[in-house]
Amino acid sequence: MLTGTPYIPRTITVHLGMPDSAAPNVTVDFPSYIKNVASSEIFPTWSESSLRANIYAIVSFALNRIYTEWYRSRGYDFDITSTTQYDQKFINNREYFENIGYLVDELFNDYVQRQGSIEPLFTSFCNGTTSTCDGLSQWGTVDLANNGFTPYEILQYYYGDDINIVKDAPVKSAVPSYPGIPLKFGSASNDVKSIQIFLNRISRNYPAIPKIPQADGIFDNATEAAVKVFQAVFDLAVTGIVDEAAWYRILYIYTSVKRLAELNSEGVRFEDVAPQFDENITIGSEGVVVQNLQYYLAVIGAYYEAVQPVEITGYFGEETENSLKSFQRVFGLPQTGRLDRATKNDLYRAYMGIVEAVRPEYVSVVLYPGTVLREGARNDYVRIIQEYLTFINQTYPNIPSVSNTGYFGPLTKQSVTEFQRQFGINPTGVIGGVTWDAIAGVYSDLRFGFDKRPYQNPGYVIGG
Repeated sequence: MLTGTPYIPRTITVHLGMPDSAAPNVTVDFPSYIKNVASSEIFPTWSESSLRANIYAIVSFALNRIYTEWYRSRGYDFDITSTTQYDQKFINNREYFENIGYLVDELFNDYVQRQGSIEPLFTSFCNGTTSTCDGLSQWGTVDLANNGFTPYEILQYYYGDDINIVKDAPVKSAVPSYPGIPLKFGSASNDVKSIQIFLNRISRNYPAIPKIPQADGIFDNATEAAVKVFQAVFDLAVTGIVDEAAWYRILYIYTSVKRLAELNSEGVRFEDVAPQFDENITIGSEGVVVQNLQYYLAVIGAYYEAVQPVEITGYFGEETENSLKSFQRVFGLPQTGRLDRATKNDLYRAYMGIVEAVRPEYVSVVLYPGTVLREGARNDYVRIIQEYLTFINQTYPNIPSVSNTGYFGPLTKQSVTEFQRQFGINPTGVIGGVTWDAIAGVYSDLRFGFDKRPYQNPGYVIGG
């Protein structure tokens, strides 16, 4: 969850013992978990201010474990343990105190947060009699409440004046932070931005890991180099690809160096999790992200008979929604017409399957390779786009011709930027699906006199 803003999970999985013990796991709904812990940790006879302060602390502690994926990032299949040696007390199948249950129903989606940070604060606490700690004293809250302290003032007394209580956080089904597909050179997503930010922070403690100059969500040469060094430092296979194992090792080390699971946390700032790319794509959305979605659907629709083709307009209307639903139906996904993570991953897999099946030598123009190309890239797809740009230069001399070297240098970036300006695309000098399709389309029109793009003349259909 570290890649986004916190939310309240619908359920939480509790390990009924020490982390490495063979004890079973139980999954319960989050409010029931909080009622169980509160009924196990504190006494229902305490004053309401004391009870509320303790419930805020219990909720925040649990959310911190989930937000940081503290156990899951280390390979465990649970969110928290039932023992106070590591976490907070949970007694499976116990009954709850009635007044505590009422308070939890009101407070389970409120949590403590350090001002300037977004993560739930690691609200460490102890009973204050048989054990003491730097955080909240449970019995100490009773005295403070009896002296007129409000719940917020009690929390400030133990955790400092610079705290907020976040109210009515949204409730969602928890999903693993790992994006579901490996991140590699040319990937472009908010998950890539997260990895770049994580690695740059880790490099302060492990200076052998090189800094990534642009944490912009595009997996470039610098990102690949940082990933490789991280993998070497932490005994992972040095591939430069962020698979599930690498993702969670990076997440765990990031959590550790920032002390996110400690009371004196360095904190996560909003800009660390602010999305680089819009992911809330549905009816009414528009822009380059919608164009990319439509491009993928157009290609897949040409090769899968049951997937409805769509025009690339940049506006998400009924046609795009119906096309997306038809894709979801073919690939066994819920037919929501929304671009959720599962749909996005299957779109990418289906598209890349077509790219791999359609050999470049058998088509007039080549499909977008599925990876973003920017300055510093070196491969055959750069050479192909250089060839297209040089041909386009014969008709549009303001778009510079470039040598077909396969290396994306400053001159190639200049040519791409001028093409984007000429054809009304944001002039970034970076080639994603929209720019690739535009360059390939203009090249096709100029060279062959009509559109010969593979997704309009596929030659064969999958599932026909």
